[in-house]
Order: sequence, then C-alpha cells, then structure tokens
Amino acid sequence: MPLLAYIIIFTFIGSILSLFGGSLLLLKKQISESFACYLIAFAAGALIGVAFLDLFPEAVNEAGEADVFLPALVGFVTFFFAERVIRIFHHHRHSSEESAKPSTFLVIFGDGVHNFVDGVVITTGFLTAIPVGIITSLAVAAHEIPQEIADMGVLLANGLSKPKALVFNFLSALTALAGALIAFFFASFIEQYLYIFLALAAGHFLYIAASDLIPELHETHTEERKIPLALIFVLGIAAVFSSTKILGG
Repeated sequence: MPLLAYIIIFTFIGSILSLFGGSLLLLKKQISESFACYLIAFAAGALIGVAFLDLFPEAVNEAGEADVFLPALVGFVTFFFAERVIRIFHHHRHSSEESAKPSTFLVIFGDGVHNFVDGVVITTGFLTAIPVGIITSLAVAAHEIPQEIADMGVLLANGLSKPKALVFNFLSALTALAGALIAFFFASFIEQYLYIFLALAAGHFLYIAASDLIPELHETHTEERKIPLALIFVLGIAAVFSSTKILGG
C-alpha cells in the first residue's frame, strides 16, 4: 500500500477515535448546571495539561536552539484579540439565542490548530518508518481523547445543541487530515517549523483555560463545590499526564 494511503487512513482513524471520546457526552440526555461545572473544570485542567505536558515539551524538542516562548506568546495574544473581536460582534448582535460564548469559537479554533499539528506529527512518523507512523497515530488518538471530551463538554455547557457540537468537533478533527497532507507534500519545509505550530497551539490553550474557564470556576461556582471542582480540575491534568506517559505521546 502506498505511503500516502497509510497516512490518510491512520490520520482518519486518529480523528475518529478522538471524536468518539468527545461524543460519549452525547449519551447524557441532559447536562445539568452542576454537571456543566464539572465539564468546565475538567476542560481547564486538560487544556493546561496539554499545553505544559505535551505541546511545550514537543516544541522544545523540535526547536533545538530556537525560541518556543515567543510563538507561544503570539498564540496567547492572538487569542486575546480574537476574543475581543468576537465579544464586540457578540455584543452588536445582541441575540442570546443565536450567539455562543467566545470560548466556543476559541475552543473550536484552538482544537483545529492542535489537530493540524497532530496530522503533521503523524506524517513525520510515517516518513520515518511505517511502524513508527502507526504507533504515532494511535498515540495521538489516545492522548486526544481527554482533550476531545473536554472540548465537547465546553461546547455543550456553552449552549450548543448536541448535533452542532458533534459537527463542529468533527470538522475540527478533520484538520488533522489537512495537516497530514500538507506535511506529506511539503515535508522538508513543514518539519523545520513544527515547533512554531506546537508553541502556538500551547499559547491558544493556555489562553482559553486562563481567561475563560478558570475565572468562571472561581466567580460562579466558588461557594458550592470548591473541593470537588478542584479535584476535577486536577483530574483533567492527570488524564493528559497519564496518556502522555503511558503512550509516549
């Protein structure tokens, strides 16, 4: 089988496996306010875990002597301005039924960037050797599952319908295929700047967690469930930590 076929098949498998993890939330008929709090807490922990335990280490490893913190800062600041624009647009529309929270758009975009990078990483593995590519694609899918569960939780907690949340998550997962194909056809160029994509994604996820999710936990749910929510937050980090250690992701 041609190398490109391997790349397409296993990138698609990786996207579907991670999407399956997120779609598990659709089994619940209704998400209560209490359950939404737990989803937000897990999402905050998972996003921080992905940034510090996965994306930054990989970026440093790929960068060599290059600076990974500047592109991470650029990613963080870019999300700040993106949210400003979204909030202005949201305010002018002034329609609570049709508009979604800014974190909805930020999660979709940030997850798309991360999945794009995953596609690049999968192709890099296959360019090394087919067995390496297969193992890499399965590892990517496995460490993405907690991430996709967290993202689906944010989308549902922010008021998106289950079909819309599933469609957005699926489209975001497909960016992995775009990253894989671009890396295959422009391998010599893409591999030089892989650390930039990784650092940008890390900055994106840190912004979402720090500016949207954690403040919501502090301001809205401080009185009722401080310790349980704190534990769920740590659980989100632990889920990412475990997947990266066990699978070498």
